Amino acid sequence: MNTEFLGIIASFAITLLIAVPLAGYLAKVFAGEKVWTDFLKPLERFLFKLSGINPNELMNWKQFLKAMMTINILWLVYGFFVLIYQDKLPLNPDKNPGMTADLSFNTIISFVANCNLQDYSGETGATYLTQHFIFMFLHFTSAATGIACAVGVFKAFKDKTVTDLGNFWNYFVKIITRLLLPLSIVIALILTFNGTPSSYAGKDQFMSVQGDTVNVSRGPAAQMIAIKHLGTNGGGWFGANSAHPLENPNYMTNMVEIIAQFIIPVAMILAFGYYIRRKKLSWIIFGVMMFGVLMLMLPSISSELGGNSAIAKMGISQATGAMEGKEVRFGPAATAYWSTLTTVTSTGSVNGMHDSTMPLTGLWELLAMMINGFFGGCGVGLLNYFIYLIIAVFISGLMVGRTPEFLGHKVEAREVKIAALITLLSPFLIMAGTALSSYILTEHTNINWAVKPSTWLNNPGYHGFSEMLYQYTSSNANNGSGFEGLGDNNIFWNVSAGIVILLGRFLPIIGPVAIAGLLAQKKYVPESAGTLKIDTVTFGLMTFAVIMVLNALSYFPALALGPLAEYFSMPK
Repeated sequence: MNTEFLGIIASFAITLLIAVPLAGYLAKVFAGEKVWTDFLKPLERFLFKLSGINPNELMNWKQFLKAMMTINILWLVYGFFVLIYQDKLPLNPDKNPGMTADLSFNTIISFVANCNLQDYSGETGATYLTQHFIFMFLHFTSAATGIACAVGVFKAFKDKTVTDLGNFWNYFVKIITRLLLPLSIVIALILTFNGTPSSYAGKDQFMSVQGDTVNVSRGPAAQMIAIKHLGTNGGGWFGANSAHPLENPNYMTNMVEIIAQFIIPVAMILAFGYYIRRKKLSWIIFGVMMFGVLMLMLPSISSELGGNSAIAKMGISQATGAMEGKEVRFGPAATAYWSTLTTVTSTGSVNGMHDSTMPLTGLWELLAMMINGFFGGCGVGLLNYFIYLIIAVFISGLMVGRTPEFLGHKVEAREVKIAALITLLSPFLIMAGTALSSYILTEHTNINWAVKPSTWLNNPGYHGFSEMLYQYTSSNANNGSGFEGLGDNNIFWNVSAGIVILLGRFLPIIGPVAIAGLLAQKKYVPESAGTLKIDTVTFGLMTFAVIMVLNALSYFPALALGPLAEYFSMPK
């Protein structure tokens, strides 16, 4: 047990050792300062020339968002048809079939949106071509999209008054060439040398311990797994994701993968302060987020190490904790640590089955995705937190009787309305989706669909409700993990979750970028004795209180019907 805790502490320490200098490096890259990767400039100039893009053209917030949405829509259309016809395309040694229209709809939206909710099983549902040239490609572009939009917000507050947010294409390309690609190569090499497949060969055969002949899928998995974590994507090469022994062979790869999915979210928070020359503010934000993570992580670890009371009542020893759905080579503590970071960062990869975690662990996993502002995905985590900041500034201004200000810009009705709409969006999408699915399940159990609602749930009662709630929560948070007792590969879940993924991805990006653009255009107001200081511990606690109150009011009833009810129904 001590070894497991040491592994968690070591993983977190290494994360900080990488993330802090990475933050300084990123701030310089985004500011156009000289960095050691400048040798890549000729490659970037070639890409811009080939695309007919002027990377020095300044964009206001509307032009910035137009560029972002245009390219993402293009990828949606292109990927949709490739997935449908993948069986007719090359690089399909295992003869995997093409996807149905509804599954292709869900899958391509999911990967474009950095969600990677997989209603198919990786090794049997996708070909090498689509895994590599659709999914892995989108792992890079979706992460770069989120980071580029965050940098646009950075730019809005660097100078006193500006009308532009920089150039989306310039940020987008540099993020891939200067950040994602180099780190992915290093991670992929580590995974390859530790046993993760990295070839285009078809299935291999081997003899199991029982003497059975087993066919095991392979393919260029290491390359995709590297960027799946680094870009907080989470979509696995294999259906079991990082619980699969080839996707995550040993404890070293487990540490590498968990570190990879946390370094950029942490670095982006600190890079914000470095970039706008307000380092104290970034450390306050980091402190609030880290406190929130610990509030989710510690009870999760405790819950998993405590074991299952129903199993204990049968007289079965659980010396190592609750082991259902977990890999023996990792153990419950490391699995709980992973489950926390994968839900707070919107990565969604798993090294154990979330559907098998204890009820309270499921509660913390759900709450992490509902808050969706403690580090979050690459770039978008800061955008989500920015909405909470605006609301906290507005409430604080009302409390002291002053016009609220954020970094020298007055926060007025228009910005607050946008923030309020984005804040209400997530509860609406999650609650409406869960309510609709619950209604269909109870009132139209045997409706004449190809997949009847009566077959949706493998677990009845409270846990079944949690499975449906988790699906929409994960979709809205662009997380992609799931309570896999839910039979989700059917037209209802593919279409409804796909719509939630689309809205849950792009509206929370559009809102903060629009607010930042509007604030940046306003006249700069110098700080005075009456200015609300936002880089203080007091304001950090105020922001944390706003996050807790908003999410408690929005989600407590649903959580009470699901994981809390399941917990209190267990034998004590």
